[in-house]
Amino acid sequence: MDVIVGGGVAGLSVAWRLARSGRPVTVVDPAPASGASHAAAGMLAPASETDYTEESLLRLGVESLRLWPSFAAELAADAAPAGDWAAMLDYRTEGTLDVGFDADDLAALDELASFMDKLGLPVERLTGRQCRRLEPMLAPSVRGGIHAPQDAWVDPRKVTAALLRALGRRGGRLVRARAEQVRPGAVLTEGGEVVEAERVVLAAGAWSGGLADVPVRPVKGQILRLRSPRPLLSRCVRGLVHGRPVYLVPRGDGELVVGATQEELGFDTTVTAGGVYELLRDARELVPGVTELELAESVAGLRPGTPDNLPLIGPHRGLTLATGHHRGGVLLAPLTAAIVLGEASEPAALCSPERFL
Repeated sequence: MDVIVGGGVAGLSVAWRLARSGRPVTVVDPAPASGASHAAAGMLAPASETDYTEESLLRLGVESLRLWPSFAAELAADAAPAGDWAAMLDYRTEGTLDVGFDADDLAALDELASFMDKLGLPVERLTGRQCRRLEPMLAPSVRGGIHAPQDAWVDPRKVTAALLRALGRRGGRLVRARAEQVRPGAVLTEGGEVVEAERVVLAAGAWSGGLADVPVRPVKGQILRLRSPRPLLSRCVRGLVHGRPVYLVPRGDGELVVGATQEELGFDTTVTAGGVYELLRDARELVPGVTELELAESVAGLRPGTPDNLPLIGPHRGLTLATGHHRGGVLLAPLTAAIVLGEASEPAALCSPERFL
C-alpha cells in the first residue's frame, strides 16, 4: 500500500493516479484540500510564473501544462462521468496577458518575452492600445504588455474537490489526522495510529520540513477574492506596477482572484490590512473597476519554498518526496504524479531531492 502524507493538490493528484493504476492508497491529512491549494489562484502559466534565471522551472511547467488537458479529462471522468470536464474544473485556455505600468515595467516584460522567444514559446508583444483591445477594462495608463496564448488556468478548489471524489471512487482511503512522524514503511498520526506502507510519499507542502530532513520552508501569500454579477476580465491578467507584481484571475461565475504577496514570515497565516491594501492598490492601477466589486474573501496560504525554487520529487532516504512546489503546485500537479508513477524520467532528474545532498 502507498501512504500519501498531505492532501493538497500535489498529494491528491499522486494518490488518485496511483489508485487509478490499481494500487491501494491511503491519504493522511487532518483537513484535505484546505491549505495552500485552497488559497491558490490556479494559474497554469509556466512563462509568467518564472523569470529568465529559472529555465529548468520553466521547462517543468511547460511539460506539465502539456499534460493538463488529458489529466483534467481523466479526472472529471472519474469524479463525475457525465459532466463537462472543463466546466467542472473551470478550466480556461484564453492565455495570460502580462502588462506593464511604466517604462521599467515594460523593460522587464521585454526581457521575459525575449526569454520565451529563446525557448521557442509563443509570445506576442503588445502596445497599451492593443492590450486594452483584448481587455477593455484595463486602465488607460497601462503602457503595453505581452500575450502568452498557450497559458491556461483552473479553479484549484474545484480540482481538489474532484480529486477527492475520484480518489474515493477508485477505492482510496482517507485518514483525517495529522502525521506526527514519517519514516520508511510507516506513518504515525497524532492520535497514535500507525499506518503501515510499502511506500510513503511525503506531500505535506510547507510542513514537509518538520516531518523529514528536507529544505522546505513556508512562504506566506495573501490573496483576495472579489465578486461581481458578471466577469470583469476574459483572461488572466498579470501586471507589474512600479516593479510590484500583481495578478487578476477571473472565474466563470464572476469571481475575480487578486494576489498575491510573498512574505518570509514562517508559519504566520494572518491576513493583514497592509497586505489587502497593497493588493487592491496595485490591482486598481491596472483595472480600476475592481474597486466596485464585493470583497468576498481574504485568505493567507503557505507555499512550500525550496532554495532553488524547484520542487522535490522522487526518492529520498527511504521516502518518496512530492513537495516544494512553491508557486507552482497546481500547474505541476500532473507532472508530479507522472514522476512519482515513473512515467517522466527526464523531468525527474531536474526535481531529484538528491541535488541537495
